[in-house]
Order: sequence, then C-alpha cells, then structure tokens
Amino acid sequence: MTAPEQLDYDIVIAGGGMIGTCLALALAPLRLRVAIVEAVSRGADNQPSFDDRSTALSRSSQRMFTAMGIWDRVQAASTPIRAIHVSDKGRFGFSHIDAAEQGVEALGYVVINGVLGRVLQSTLADGPDLICPARITAADAHPDRIVAQVDESGGARELSCRLLVAADGAGSSVREMLGIGVSHVDYGQHAIVGNLVTEMPHDNRAFERFTESGPIAMLPITDGRTAFVWILPSDKAAMALDLDDDAFTLRLQEAFGRRLGAFSRIGRRAGYPLRLSRATALIAERGVVVGNAAHGLHPVAAQGFNLGLRDVAALTDCIADARDNGGVDPGSSLVLNRYAQWRRTDQRKVVRFTDGIVRLFGSRRAPVRALRNIGMLGFDLIPGVRRLFARHTMGLTGRLPRLSRGVPLE
Repeated sequence: MTAPEQLDYDIVIAGGGMIGTCLALALAPLRLRVAIVEAVSRGADNQPSFDDRSTALSRSSQRMFTAMGIWDRVQAASTPIRAIHVSDKGRFGFSHIDAAEQGVEALGYVVINGVLGRVLQSTLADGPDLICPARITAADAHPDRIVAQVDESGGARELSCRLLVAADGAGSSVREMLGIGVSHVDYGQHAIVGNLVTEMPHDNRAFERFTESGPIAMLPITDGRTAFVWILPSDKAAMALDLDDDAFTLRLQEAFGRRLGAFSRIGRRAGYPLRLSRATALIAERGVVVGNAAHGLHPVAAQGFNLGLRDVAALTDCIADARDNGGVDPGSSLVLNRYAQWRRTDQRKVVRFTDGIVRLFGSRRAPVRALRNIGMLGFDLIPGVRRLFARHTMGLTGRLPRLSRGVPLE
C-alpha cells in the first residue's frame, strides 16, 4: 500500500469560513507556512459562513481590518451604524447611543456575510495553501508536532504541523479530536433573518426591540435596505417561516411597530436554532480553538463574530511575540498558555453579557420587567453608564491585542 502524502506546515487551520480566513490573513505578515482545510469548495454557494445573514462589525473589528490593510475594501461593502435605539415594547424605558456622543464616526458597520466572504477570499488568493473540499478526520499530537489525517477527493493525506487551529464552527469536529469538550445551553429559540425596505429611511440607525416573544434587531445595510433578525420560540419561528411574504411582513410589522414606517419588499428568509456553546478548554497539546469552536453565542448583542476576531488577534499577537523573542514554534506551550490566559476573561465577560440579556428580557415576571425598565432609564440618566456600555459593545475594553487596537504586526 502506498503511504499517504505528508506535507509540513507551521499552522494548519481547520475551517475556511470567516474566522479561519481572517486568521490566515492576520498571520500573513509573520511569513509562516499556513494551510486551510475546508469542507466546502471555494466559492460554493453552500458555504455556511458566507450566507445572507448580516454581521455588525464592532469598532475593534474595524481597527483590526485596518491594521491588516483590508478595511477600505470591507468598508466599501458595509453600512455604518451611527446610532442605536434600544427599547422594550409596551414599556416606558428606552435607551439611545449615538456615535457623535462617543466621539467616533460610527458605532460599528453592518456587512452581509456573503459580501464579506468574497472580500476576504479574494484577499486570500495569494496567501496560504487552500485544501478543499477536504476534511480532517483525525489528529495525533506529538511533543514537537501534530499530525492531521485529511480526506479529500484525491485520497488520504497527512498534514504535519506545529499548531492545529480548530476554526470549524460551533459543531467543531476538530475540537473533539483535540480532546476538548463543550457545554451547550439550548435557548429553545430560532432566529429568522432577512432584509426588507422600510417606508422611512434608516438614517444609519440600528434598533434592538425587545418583545414578549423575543427581540427584533433592525440593522442598516446597503441600497437603503434594512436587515432584520427576529428571535422567536422555535415552534413560533417554524410557523412564521411557513407564512407567505405578505403575512410574514405583517406579523413582523406588528411585533416591531412603525418607528421605521411600513415594511415592504421583503427578501429571502432563513431560520436557524440558537444555543450557547462553550468549549471546556481553549487549548490542547499543539491545538487551539477559536471563534464559534470556542464560544457560540446568542445573536442578541451581535458579539459573536467580533469576539472571534479578538481570538484571532490575540493568537497572532502571541505567535508574533514568540517569534520576536527568538521562538519559531507557534504551537509551543508558552504560546498557547499565554493565549488561553489572555482570552479567558474577555470570553467569559461577553458570554455573561449576552446570556444575561437573553434571560433578563426573556423573563415575564413583573418585578424583572419593572427592574429592566428602571435600568434602561438609568442607562440614559446615570453619568458614564452609556459610555461604558458603548465601549463594551464596540469591543474597546480590557487588554486588547495589537490588531484590535489598529496596530499592524509589522
């Protein structure tokens, strides 16, 4: 029997979605030999990471793309958020965050995932080796390397590398191969996503509207359209998805209200289940988990992708520092332990934040409802609270890696 072909890399990234691709781009200045193993063919319409959903990029993510030299292209495909309006339907409390008040040109930017994916993949064209469609089926760690077994159309292959990165999503199989467990919390909800036209211009405003059945986010996107994310209990979401366009638009209008006028010209809708997932560890011997493989969040505060980008920024920072100090091994215990220690606080903070919002605004208890209305009023009235909240949502708190501060690695 012919032995499988073996190739040697510094880093192999499992997953060529948004986080995996961003990691490869971030690593480019370090001149390491990198490969991406991706299950979906390049440019295929069924790449789940590059779908019709919209992502709100935080201020730290904008800085990171600027430091990587790709922000101009991302910005051209994005829509700035200049104000955020948060309200609780049927209650008197509401809050408003304004970019000018925070001293920034935008609180964030909204981009359609498929559009961002095309920008990232075109930038990646001259970068790492892309092995796809292919899947990693096993990983065997050794003191000086980790060997991944890969199945692709041409047959079996072994990839030997210093570091294996699991960036293959919340259901990561590579995470399991690294011996890292995961905990799940099922929210019993689905998110329905799509876009539509509003009677009144969005004026670069985003809305987070909490209702009895679940929150509704409205995000400004290109061509004057508005993206929506409507969270519903799973059974109600299934019924809503079965409605025709007119009936669905009417239901969404009733739930959100008429702050943006009448809704029309709704686009394609899609639904997906929501649950919180957390890896039991961030590192293993010569392995690391990033993005949704480390933490799958509820979309209520639009923090998931931005948190994943800070994973990427911190990992590249740790690898760059090791190289600058004479080290050339990106999978060493020194690098991985530093990464895990650095990321633990930020990840826990954001998980508590998003999960807390889901539980606070999902409660139907009268005392909790009263408390959150008082809290929303205090949010606007107590000095400093709104600014602190804005900095958290913009990803500007805590110790930030160089890329998240807008500082190039080289």
